[in-house]
Amino acid sequence: MNLDHVFVCGNPALDFAATLRARRSVRFEMFATPDRLNAWYVESGLVDAVSPSREADVEEATTVREAIYQLVTARRLGEEYDGAALTVVNNAARRPSAVPQLTPSGRWTQATPEEALSMVARHAVELLSGPDVPLLKECDNPECTRTYIDRSRGMRRQWCGMESCGNKIKAAAYRARRKAVPATAH
Repeated sequence: MNLDHVFVCGNPALDFAATLRARRSVRFEMFATPDRLNAWYVESGLVDAVSPSREADVEEATTVREAIYQLVTARRLGEEYDGAALTVVNNAARRPSAVPQLTPSGRWTQATPEEALSMVARHAVELLSGPDVPLLKECDNPECTRTYIDRSRGMRRQWCGMESCGNKIKAAAYRARRKAVPATAH
């Protein structure tokens, strides 16, 4: 399984929710260690540096992640929000977030794990209360459970990303078609 963090969903909160991969089948956890959580915060571009996470930070992050996933799924399906999930996300968003600083070389954002998590929760609040809600779609790859913002023309995007899912599905369909065509007799 690929251990690289992927950012294809169009919003940090959606990418964060997607760090538990293949939820309906193999369930692959991207935040296996505190270092992997820290790597996500930096690779996502939310912060430039984060003080070292501990196991408790990973537990809290996964709790918030699951709440975000529940809320996004409910909103996408037009269902009521789960009260507990709302509380988890709102409590995380209520905490102080990292504050960018201006340095001679540009902007720099140093965060604690709690501040970085607050930034993710705030992105979820903004997303789920904003104009992109009708654009939320789940990837058509049955193994994938990523939700993304479909800004394609005519909302025709099918996959979270061509590299992560689209090419796999297209290649499998091609192989299936090739297999179905009987060999021509010579």
